[in-house]
Amino acid sequence: MKPRTAALATAAVGAGALALAAVRRRAHTGRPRVVLATRLYAPEAAAAALRLRGLARALADAGADVTVLTSTPPGMSAPADPGVTVHSAPALRDKSGYIRGYAQYLSFDIPLAARLLAGPAPDLMVAEPPPTTGAVVRVAAALRGAPYAYYAADVWSDAAASTGAPGWVVTALRAVESLVLRGAGRVLAVNDGVAERVRELGAREVTVVPNGIDTEVFTPDGARAAAAPTVPYFLYAGTASEWQGAGIFIHALRRLHEVVPEARLVFLGQGSDWQALRDLAGGDARVEFHDLVPAAEAAAWQRGAVASVVSIRPGLGYDFAYPTKIFAALACGTPVVYAGPGPARTDLPANDLGWAGDYDVEQVAASMLAALRAAQADDGERARAARRRRDWVMRNRSMQAALGDAAAMLLAD
Repeated sequence: MKPRTAALATAAVGAGALALAAVRRRAHTGRPRVVLATRLYAPEAAAAALRLRGLARALADAGADVTVLTSTPPGMSAPADPGVTVHSAPALRDKSGYIRGYAQYLSFDIPLAARLLAGPAPDLMVAEPPPTTGAVVRVAAALRGAPYAYYAADVWSDAAASTGAPGWVVTALRAVESLVLRGAGRVLAVNDGVAERVRELGAREVTVVPNGIDTEVFTPDGARAAAAPTVPYFLYAGTASEWQGAGIFIHALRRLHEVVPEARLVFLGQGSDWQALRDLAGGDARVEFHDLVPAAEAAAWQRGAVASVVSIRPGLGYDFAYPTKIFAALACGTPVVYAGPGPARTDLPANDLGWAGDYDVEQVAASMLAALRAAQADDGERARAARRRRDWVMRNRSMQAALGDAAAMLLAD
């Protein structure tokens, strides 16, 4: 069998070790070519978008030429980073401007196949969920004789099952997800819970790369948002989906208004739950909605907030999640009010980073009131608290450190 044919056959059956070795060989003779396939990329206000930009930058810093195949929201431009080339193509978006839903995914995935087969052959491909994108990348990688890695932020088939999707949908999604995981030369998982589950679904080489935040963008220093309220406000920044259940903060705000009637709640972003949140607010001017903004502008909103509010509805398959919204706030020195399960429930109070409790309206309202009272401390005390939060993120959740290690590993495998 010819070497080229053997390489294709090896990739097709998911044995990526030989192809991964090619990355090492190319790295010795020139800059390895890496392609990232992701429907979400900066400047979208989504954790995946920021994470993938961080990985692209880390790969470029490690010596790779990086090409990102994505879809940028209308009216926005992807950031320019040395060593990273971004190619954007249109894709269907839902009413909130998000690529979410089977038709939307396919509108990105089908053209992606042709995009992956064009241009010079890459030394490595990296796929971001959904699993359908991963499946396209697996086929393209086999055809081009390249290895691929899969970035598992969560387990999509489990999430679909927990939200009541039809059985046949869950079965089909699990089959596709398992196919992608089995074929990947390496899977990057965002926490130990995801890592354990993807191994059960067939992943072979799994590395935990904890979620983090870009601490160069999200900082306590800098301007505050010009459009922000002049009265005390709480900020929900980022994607709002059903599993996050951000409506709890609107209910809690109404309780809070009994003692602090001027307090406001600002939603900044997008998501499948956006219209439901607007309906729940019922036109109350003290609940504001703003479209997604670039990360630097989101940081300006964080700096002026009394606290950032973050939630996870329990029992929907995301109990293990650690929302990146938390790190964005803390990196800006802003405390967090958290409602729901998961590791944040322990970390926030243990490190004096904010308030955490059950997914319960009364508990959330009490935490928001405590945040308002803490904001009335003198300037020196508030500055020390902000610095402590920032320092915790720098030690534990700096995106640059975590993704730098991941990039070095991907190129050295």
